[in-house]
Amino acid sequence: MATITYPNLMEIDFGAIKVLGDALKRNGITRPLICTDKGIVDSGIFDTVRGVLPNDVEPTVFDGTPANPTEVAVRQALVLYRANDCDGIISIGGGSSMDLGKGVALTVTHDGPMNDYSAVNGGRDRIGGCPPIIAIPTTAGTGSEVGGGAVIITEDGHKVVIGSPNLLPKMAICDPELTLGLPKYLTAATGMDAMAHCIEAYCTPVVNPPAAAIGLDGLERVVTYLKRAVDDGQDREARWHMMMAASEGAMAFAKGLGCVHSMSHALGADEEMRLHHGTLNAVILPTVLRFNADHVGDKYVRLRRAMGLEEGADIAAWIENFNVELGLPGGLREMGVREDMFPALAEHCMTDACHFANPRTPTVAQYEVMFAEAMGA
Repeated sequence: MATITYPNLMEIDFGAIKVLGDALKRNGITRPLICTDKGIVDSGIFDTVRGVLPNDVEPTVFDGTPANPTEVAVRQALVLYRANDCDGIISIGGGSSMDLGKGVALTVTHDGPMNDYSAVNGGRDRIGGCPPIIAIPTTAGTGSEVGGGAVIITEDGHKVVIGSPNLLPKMAICDPELTLGLPKYLTAATGMDAMAHCIEAYCTPVVNPPAAAIGLDGLERVVTYLKRAVDDGQDREARWHMMMAASEGAMAFAKGLGCVHSMSHALGADEEMRLHHGTLNAVILPTVLRFNADHVGDKYVRLRRAMGLEEGADIAAWIENFNVELGLPGGLREMGVREDMFPALAEHCMTDACHFANPRTPTVAQYEVMFAEAMGA
């Protein structure tokens, strides 16, 4: 049986930010908590968004979102939400700010540690009503603006997935104007996050043909436009298509994800290393593609078509070369990962929600081998 739902409203185009006032009114939000980070504030993007808020809207700002959102930060933002009697959330930024906003929405109406609501602990069925969220992405990567899931580092140091239709933003305002001039490295890393979503979702064994088709369409956009966006941050056509690809990646992973994300979640849980999620996905993706190759039927044939590759081309090798062209690391070793970390990382993978949707279920030992292979030269 295939269960297919794409329930939230998405506005995408240059200047889409102008609909924010209507979105707030439609959802009865007059005292929003704005979840963002200091980089967005310093860049001027925050001022652009604030400039379109109606005069009768009184925002409270939390700009302490860390690179990998944590339960500690969620609870800091929750204090502001309650102290200012907020009635909704606006998330402005990349996936971290959007995931943090979902974490706040959850904790407003649900007591107890966030791990109680993680996907692997059956949390989806325990997540009830939450305050409304408006999501405004400023990168083209996670697609969190059109998904009901979030990844949070809990207080005990685990990176967990929470997810529910009740955490889905009521509206996604996708304005490519906000991504113009995004630094080359961040453009590349977030763009490869979108590619990983499209590919992993397509390859899962879950049956959802619309999601699969969306994933292939998103993949074609990334292959066609990401390098252009990296080379010229003001390329408006490339920025539009990359923002669409990012949202499509999240729509596609209604089918689930896989080992790429299990491994990147394990590495991303280390707050001291502060490893970027999209970069990790880019570096790990070729290794997992090789691991899954004999367990996906003819799906790589369609991946090659979407990517414009010749029949029989090595997709993993192509992505490795593409990473180099984009200026991303050639392996985990360049990112500071050490071999002595593998056992603990592999154990973490086994409890990650994405582990269970991979076409081929790895053992702890196989995860260790994959981490070793992803280290690079």
